[in-house]
Amino acid sequence: MPDYPIFDGHNDTLLRLYKNKDLSYKDFLTEMEDGHIDLPRSKKGGFAGGFFAIFVPNQQMTIKPGSKPNSKLPKPLKLEYAQQTAMAMASSLFKLEAESDGQIKVVRTADELQHCIDNDIFATIFHFEGAEAIDEDLYALDVFYQAGLRSLGIVWSRPTIFGNGVPFLFPSSPDTGDGLTDAGKRLVKRCNELGIMLDLSHMNEKGFWDVAKLSDAPLVATHSNVHALSATPRNLTDKQLDAIKASDGMVGLNFATGFLREDGKWDSDTPLETMVKHIDYLVERVGENRVGFGSDYDGAGVPADVSDVSKLPNLIDALKGAGYGDTLLKKITHENWIRVLRKTWKS
Repeated sequence: MPDYPIFDGHNDTLLRLYKNKDLSYKDFLTEMEDGHIDLPRSKKGGFAGGFFAIFVPNQQMTIKPGSKPNSKLPKPLKLEYAQQTAMAMASSLFKLEAESDGQIKVVRTADELQHCIDNDIFATIFHFEGAEAIDEDLYALDVFYQAGLRSLGIVWSRPTIFGNGVPFLFPSSPDTGDGLTDAGKRLVKRCNELGIMLDLSHMNEKGFWDVAKLSDAPLVATHSNVHALSATPRNLTDKQLDAIKASDGMVGLNFATGFLREDGKWDSDTPLETMVKHIDYLVERVGENRVGFGSDYDGAGVPADVSDVSKLPNLIDALKGAGYGDTLLKKITHENWIRVLRKTWKS
């Protein structure tokens, strides 16, 4: 086991496999020349796994890792298309597990996650980035939960029947639209009942405060940064960070350069010191038990020094150079994620 196994709050690897017809889930088990994550490079970099997002793209939408996001909100998705796509991507995750000869596991409990990290088994969490595959009556939510869904972002950056996401603007406040709908409020309560973690990344400010008011679970943003350091609506204001701290929640540092940089530019020539600056701010604002990584690998352009998971030791070295010791590095790399999931999941 590496000294600091890294468990990550967000990646879009399933989307990469889904969109690239030349790849299959089996390719993840071999070292690939493109993309950010595969199993061999994960072992090189001490990457122990993470939240594997199921993100349903718009039918006319093309997403490539490293591309600049479109500032316009896409149109809502149709339920049938969203469900079919979500099931196809979920199938890839389960096939990864089945074909890995025990090297990969879809975890459903915090104990399973801890066991995987302790025994060098690549751990994955079945996560929805946007709830478009869930119907208004929430029937599908119960079915997906039984299949292993344990984390759900209510919205991506588009409108849904549950609420509204933020656009990719810079500079901008996250106060960009209305909050949760009645269906969205029912979704929050049902996720609490089931023990599904709610992810507040991509949520606009009114929706954030609706969740904060309704939810009895810790507030978590799996892949968001500090608005005071990079004024994109994808990042969290000090007031939001204070609410996350008060709930004993969690923030995962997003590696996307446009959410790190003060100028909002999508530039791979972004120094690790910029990432450390966000980590410093988060640790100071929400506490050392509530900060981790949420890379957005395979879904965003990242700094060259962490260009894929095999390069993650560079970030660990940068944190060491900034004075982060053994205890705090273990918390940030994996222990804090296990802690918040123990508080959220029902088993």
